[in-house]
Amino acid sequence: MATDFPAEIKALRTTMESVREVTDLDALRAQITDLEAKSSAPDLWDDPEKAQEVTSSLSRANSELERIETMDQRVDDLEVLVQMAQEEDDADTLAEAEKELTSLRKAVGELEVRTLLAGEYDQREAVVTIRAGAGGVDAADFAEMLMRMYLRWAERHGYPTKVMDTSYAEEAGLKSATFEVNVPYAYGNLAVEAGTHRLVRISPFDNQGRRQTSFAAVEVVPLIEQTDAIEIPENELKIDVFRSSGPGGQSVNTTDSAVRMTHIPTGTVVSMQNEKSQIQNRAAALRVMQSRLLLIRREQEAAEKKELAGDIKASWGDQMRSYVLHPYQMVKDLRTEYEVGNTSGVFDGDIDGFMEAGIRWKRSAERDNA
Repeated sequence: MATDFPAEIKALRTTMESVREVTDLDALRAQITDLEAKSSAPDLWDDPEKAQEVTSSLSRANSELERIETMDQRVDDLEVLVQMAQEEDDADTLAEAEKELTSLRKAVGELEVRTLLAGEYDQREAVVTIRAGAGGVDAADFAEMLMRMYLRWAERHGYPTKVMDTSYAEEAGLKSATFEVNVPYAYGNLAVEAGTHRLVRISPFDNQGRRQTSFAAVEVVPLIEQTDAIEIPENELKIDVFRSSGPGGQSVNTTDSAVRMTHIPTGTVVSMQNEKSQIQNRAAALRVMQSRLLLIRREQEAAEKKELAGDIKASWGDQMRSYVLHPYQMVKDLRTEYEVGNTSGVFDGDIDGFMEAGIRWKRSAERDNA
């Protein structure tokens, strides 16, 4: 069936109109003008922290405006390309238009989802922690599979990552791991991955070839910024040092450089061992601790507001995704009903569809509860 280009282009323009309305381009341009004035001030760098905040905000605002304007131009160019192909009855140009239409559908869809990331911390970089749950060695192996999945997702998009801590299980896999994804909006995208993940498969560690169900928990917090001013009194922190270790407990360090930091009032624990010195690991642990406490504080405030409003609806569910490798192949999100049969692709980082569905679901739930 021939592509209905006029209808497709009209749909793209409708979506872009929605994106422009949500973004409020006039306000965005006014913000850029204001930030440009601040960035050109001669005394800007007298306060390096403030200067960094201004320049980062300006860069993000310019990128956002350029992204929308570029997409509008691509839609206009597609319309011209289609007109040329039809007027000249050029099959090659028409095939080129088909290819661009497919690319545009995906790009505009991603941009539409991006406009939904308007939460207080959605623009932040992210700290992801994965912990093995019930299921023994299979759960530890599953935790390592999830870590690879997220690192491959970041690699596919060209997002820089930094592994901060890895605690290996005795037989195989990971007890836990923590890593950063250092790109704007990493938190907004990855926040919907938080929760309990479930794997069903024939266990490679069971010599009788029995089916095993195992679990792993994913935690996602926004990376702390200096302007957040989360201060933790020293008497609320317990600091333990230990020797870093690799798979199977083999020593990879000859000094006690690894750090375990505990926030006594909340019981929150952070371990760091991938930096070379105890000082670096302590600084990294403190930053992640501040990020977690910041999120805990915001969640407590949100819970208090819900209690005052008499809202007793179930919140963001814990068990959120099932990965079934036997007796059939299926990965299914239990909140959005989004599912994929290509399990190997998912474990290789092809999870954008799950994230997009999750973001839409989350924003819809937030509007319903507002």
